[in-house]
Amino acid sequence: MIEVLLVRTSLSRLASRPAAATLLAIAVAAVGLGPAASPAAAATIPAGAGSYSDSRPAGTSGPTTNTGAPVTPKLTTAARDKPVPTNDWWSSLAYQRYGDNPYSTPMYGHPLTYQAKASGLEVGYPTTPAIVGDGRQYEYAHKADLTVGLSGLNSPDTKADAWSDWTVTPYWADGSRTFRATIGHGMPFVYAKGSGGDARITTASAPTVFSDQGNVLGITVAGHHYALFAPTGSDWNVSGTAITAGLGGKDYFSLAVLPSTDALATYKKYAFSFVTGSQVAWQSTGGNVRATYSLTTEAKEGTERGTLQALYRHQWLHTTDALTPYTYVSPRGTMKVRESATFTTSQKNNGVVPALPASSGVDKARLTGYLNEVANASDPFSGAADTYWTGKALGRLAQLVPVADQIGQTATRDKLLGLMKGRLQEWFTAGGASEFSYDKDWKTLTGYPASYGSDTELNDHHFHYSYYVYAAAIIAQYDQAWVADSAWGTMIKHLIRDTANASRTDSAYPFLRGFDVYAGHSWASGHQGFAAGNNQESSSESINLSAGLVLFGSATGDNNLRDLGSYLLTTESEAITQYWFDASQQVFPASFGHDTVGMVWGSGGAYSTWWTANPEEIHGINVLPVTGGSLHLAREKAAIKRNIAEMERENGGPAQEWRDLLWEFESLSDPAAAKAKWDGVNGNYTPEQGESKAHTYHWINTLNTVGAPDMTVSGDLPTSAVFSKDGTRTYTAHNHGSTARTVTFSDGKTLSVPARSTATSTGPGGSNPDPEEPGPSTGNTFRLKSGGVLTTATTDPAGADTVASADGVNRDGTPYRPTVYEVKKVNGKVASGAATAFRLRVDAGTKVGLAPQVRVSYDLTGDGTFDRAETFRYFATDPVNGWEEYTQASGAQAVTGSLGELRNGTVRLEVWNALGSGTSQVQTGTDAAVLKIPYV
Repeated sequence: MIEVLLVRTSLSRLASRPAAATLLAIAVAAVGLGPAASPAAAATIPAGAGSYSDSRPAGTSGPTTNTGAPVTPKLTTAARDKPVPTNDWWSSLAYQRYGDNPYSTPMYGHPLTYQAKASGLEVGYPTTPAIVGDGRQYEYAHKADLTVGLSGLNSPDTKADAWSDWTVTPYWADGSRTFRATIGHGMPFVYAKGSGGDARITTASAPTVFSDQGNVLGITVAGHHYALFAPTGSDWNVSGTAITAGLGGKDYFSLAVLPSTDALATYKKYAFSFVTGSQVAWQSTGGNVRATYSLTTEAKEGTERGTLQALYRHQWLHTTDALTPYTYVSPRGTMKVRESATFTTSQKNNGVVPALPASSGVDKARLTGYLNEVANASDPFSGAADTYWTGKALGRLAQLVPVADQIGQTATRDKLLGLMKGRLQEWFTAGGASEFSYDKDWKTLTGYPASYGSDTELNDHHFHYSYYVYAAAIIAQYDQAWVADSAWGTMIKHLIRDTANASRTDSAYPFLRGFDVYAGHSWASGHQGFAAGNNQESSSESINLSAGLVLFGSATGDNNLRDLGSYLLTTESEAITQYWFDASQQVFPASFGHDTVGMVWGSGGAYSTWWTANPEEIHGINVLPVTGGSLHLAREKAAIKRNIAEMERENGGPAQEWRDLLWEFESLSDPAAAKAKWDGVNGNYTPEQGESKAHTYHWINTLNTVGAPDMTVSGDLPTSAVFSKDGTRTYTAHNHGSTARTVTFSDGKTLSVPARSTATSTGPGGSNPDPEEPGPSTGNTFRLKSGGVLTTATTDPAGADTVASADGVNRDGTPYRPTVYEVKKVNGKVASGAATAFRLRVDAGTKVGLAPQVRVSYDLTGDGTFDRAETFRYFATDPVNGWEEYTQASGAQAVTGSLGELRNGTVRLEVWNALGSGTSQVQTGTDAAVLKIPYV
């Protein structure tokens, strides 16, 4: 039994650190697990000019249980020598954090959730959120609908047997029976293999059978629909809550959660196409990042090798691949189903620059004074001793090197470089007060002195080491010899391999330890031992690692590493946008009263941090450190404005403790407002510990001069960026190469950049650098935007969304798998004499007998309850290719409730096919995709 207690406490900032440590978790009834193996004698392993140890320093610990007992990976013999990917959504299968739980804690695959037990695998599909922790956390907590296993199975433990990029196969054995179940992100199926017993499904309550086809059984449990598939010739037997089937000499069966009972036929087609692996491949070319996600399968029966997979919001927003009308509920918003073993996403590359461009808004004398304060400090590292705080200090210095270089302060630049080199060399040499140690059991490199569970829980390696990689990238920009493999580059590459290893065949480190390629972001906890699954707090420190990879790869000529960084950064950027900041306001439950979360959990999200409830830290922890890798945040300027507004509302006024970070954040959407706040204190404040007045002054005044980042334009070099102000765009790029090159931007602008230099130019354009929603809306006219959004913006590209089939049933008046568009936090008063109006373009192609229908609903206070619903008569389309216009002129069919003042309200438009047996299309992003509400 594991109990998790959420604790909110304010600790000393000098002792605090946002980390996936155990401050928030109290686990009880745990017992020790026996000692982990250790080498017979310590050895120093050379690595270029540096070295690391193969044993921990005396008096330190490696991975342990929650009671401090050493622990080794819980793997089958087949997996024993493979590097185990800790910090994953399923890591508790391999890392036994609690002595009395040799199985797993809840694992959130989405749409399904899982937990291993002695009798097999619990499976759930949580669809109703709970708001807990005084309203600070929303969660779709795991609750078993059923348990899948074998009759009589009673295993003493569960081990990880195999894994791939986003799937895992746990293993059970009790001496008479063996059982495996392959599960994964986005997988509606559980693929089971077993021996020694019949297939057995135990339901949490008596099931309702909606379909019985012998070896195929459709059941409903707790309102959720499942299909059970036994080998052909078998027959499922239902007895109370026990459902069993003989396997007839075979060793396989499967189950699937269905989006609806009528999906059974589609899912049955793929029941015996068993997923055996998953893999992502990425490429970064021409200013775009493309990623293809592929499942490998084997046919247990017949020849079908296809499958079904559910895409997260951050994925389906960026794919043009065909999707079915089927959807699932998840803590990350709606998941959409694709009928294929592969899909591809494409996004603009979010550029990373070593520093913002030179500008006339920066006073060089004042900046020089601020630089000298840091460079001439008695201890530029502020007493830092452990991996995290040393990293923060390195990051602080690294940001100032290109700034000093930019204004001609080369002596200061070189002094800062020398400080960074010296401290890194101390860490990169085994045997001193600080060193790195390799753990051969867990196949990880840990720095000592460690902090925040980076040693005992394998937490946060990607946070800590991000600063070392970024600092090395800045050094490499000025001193190629220092980062040569024969010098200190090999040690940097060990840190990269530990945290962001692109190789799946490296025997020393796992593939992408912390980054979950399907979830789209990293996880911080090494063991994942929480009822809420794994978590990540500081998404921005994860981005810091990706930005460091872009810069280090660029500086060392390693384009593969550079492009890995671009993929990780661009992917996680969209995940942050959707899941931390809810930029489209389509993810957080309506009953959750916050616009941002400090932490994302497998089960949901929390408006909190690990160490304080101070709103400044809750908002700022997903901003720090502010670097040239932070520009991606400017893509959602409206979300930044909402974020700052909420912080000030919760804080009772503007930021004080982390004011500099939050000024810099605000400057990505409103540089003038940020500069006014800077000017208001005139440098009289204490910087956040990873910041400096020099960097903040340069950042805010530069953006006030050149404008906020213009994310509508991207360059074909990953180290480029564009800014815009008052109709003028500023283009900048840094060329790390040894020859000049021309950078081409997506708006046609070209920029010639000399070797090992930064170039800047200007040109017309960018009068509206924010293509997204303008924030809480008081307008009354909205466009439909792909992704389920109603927006007052008029600059989104034209597109079309699919409207699901009515499946041959009359759905007149009742939404059936509707395509939904929403806008939240709308304010307005009812306009006298006005009425709801809409103008939509729909197309049924050559399909006969289709009839799209619309309902517009109003939730006046945003509490999740719709107070007014207006259903309009359907529009019968013709079977001819081409758009047809559907408006409110068709007339109202039914109206319920009353209109009233909108106070942070929600407006929703649903469109579905009331008749027919085919899908249709509805246009988005045009002046013929419009809803007008009767408000002023």
